[in-house]
Amino acid sequence: MVEPNPSVPTVPALADFQPSRVVMSGEVLAGLSGTQKTLPCKYFYDARGSRLFDSICELEEYYLTRSELEIMRRHVREMAKALGPECLLIEYGSGSSYKTRSLLDQLEEPSAYVPVDISRAHLARTARRLARAYPACEILPVCADFTQPFALPKPRRPEARRAVFFPGSTLGNFERSAARALLAGMARVVGSGGGLLLGLDLEKDARVLEAAYNDRRGVTAEFNRNLLHRLNRELQTNFRVADFEHRAFYNRGAGRIEMHLVSRRQQVVALGGHVIALRAGESICTEYSHKYALEEIADLAAAAGWRLADRWLDDRQFFSVNYLVADAVSSKTKAL
Repeated sequence: MVEPNPSVPTVPALADFQPSRVVMSGEVLAGLSGTQKTLPCKYFYDARGSRLFDSICELEEYYLTRSELEIMRRHVREMAKALGPECLLIEYGSGSSYKTRSLLDQLEEPSAYVPVDISRAHLARTARRLARAYPACEILPVCADFTQPFALPKPRRPEARRAVFFPGSTLGNFERSAARALLAGMARVVGSGGGLLLGLDLEKDARVLEAAYNDRRGVTAEFNRNLLHRLNRELQTNFRVADFEHRAFYNRGAGRIEMHLVSRRQQVVALGGHVIALRAGESICTEYSHKYALEEIADLAAAAGWRLADRWLDDRQFFSVNYLVADAVSSKTKAL
């Protein structure tokens, strides 16, 4: 358990590796230049996008957060025991760190908590709240694109082991080869014997899946379109946001939800001296959310240098939290 310690500062220093506007512009241009236009889903998460996603997590249709929270309420003590005492806990895509609080409540003398998120303002606010709520646990926020290398801050207290917390089925945003590479990178970060708590959404009825990404209140649609508002503001593009329709559907062959923005009319978008033409009815794919079969998870983990040590499911078996242990990093894993 974490005991209060008033001597710990309540304003955590933030390590800032946020992608530059130049990097963002290049990635956006590359995505819009393809036959199927795409935008990187990581750029959903400006301050407003992060707040909208928090609202999505509370929607009736969005079962993912409720299912994962149900699993954690029931099994968080087992998870904390598996992570062990004096653990350095690193969360990829930490957002508001709601789920992490239950872990911090149960961990035995954690070395520190490192929330990693791409939304600087949202991360800074969350880190301040956590520092006040957990004064005995050092909070070391890192603003970064976790798909790229970044330096981990050094905690004041040495860690007995490292562990990554990766909830919310965020891994589902990546195609299988990219998901394997990301998991292999996590194995290198924690080292042999390190841990990973991985939340992944499971295959289920397409009607349940599609409802989760097409809520009646239109919050997901606004979240999707907010990406274009951000690009207009930060990259001086000229998307006519009102002329885009949100569309999300289950691609059964690929085993994933696809989220798109569909242009209702022909339009031309300028980006840094480049011109991108959009036809009426043409779509920009903004996100994948892959859904997994249970046996796939163990196979994917093994290919990336992890061993499945434990697993917990909700009552409906909609969602899984998987505890993985990093094996000795092989030359195959190092090459990923």
